[in-house]
Amino acid sequence: MSAGQDLTQESAAAEHPLLERLREHFATAVVATHAHRDDLTVQVAPASILEICTFLRDDPDCAFDFLMDVTAVDYIGSVPRFEVIYHLYSLRKNHRLRVKARVAEEDLRIASVTPVWAGANWLERETYDMYGVHFEGHPDLRRIYLYEEFQGHPLRKDYPKEKRQPLVRGRDVGQGAARRAEEREREGYGRWQ
Repeated sequence: MSAGQDLTQESAAAEHPLLERLREHFATAVVATHAHRDDLTVQVAPASILEICTFLRDDPDCAFDFLMDVTAVDYIGSVPRFEVIYHLYSLRKNHRLRVKARVAEEDLRIASVTPVWAGANWLERETYDMYGVHFEGHPDLRRIYLYEEFQGHPLRKDYPKEKRQPLVRGRDVGQGAARRAEEREREGYGRWQ
């Protein structure tokens, strides 16, 4: 396949009906679209994410009833630095869409999509834990993998890989479990003085 044929196919794919529909309904909120290799992607203004996601779920031509993933990418050195990414799938229509929203490091906030898809709850908590993105309106935004005293967000590109974290004592455990944990520590490190 020649380079000219590849560009022609890419141009034709860019006119995908789903992307056209989004551009029609959200002309000012849609920043960019592409359909390279049938991988439908739309970049939107972060202020419109909740409205756009609600439309994508409720519109019969879109019917995105399944939120597969929420994640982020750290483009350190770029402005805005972070990109929040939503992977959507329609079980009825058997099509996929990637929705992206760029968010500035200084105000790392975007609306939660938990009112649209309840499954966003843990996915947004993971993104908050790993990248520090605050999802406004989230019902329970707290760390999901790391303990509350953990400092920083380990998937950020500027997170120091050799960073030592504060040690915390066991909590919310019965006396017996706490005593057994202390005994295991003593065996592993010798007698405490």
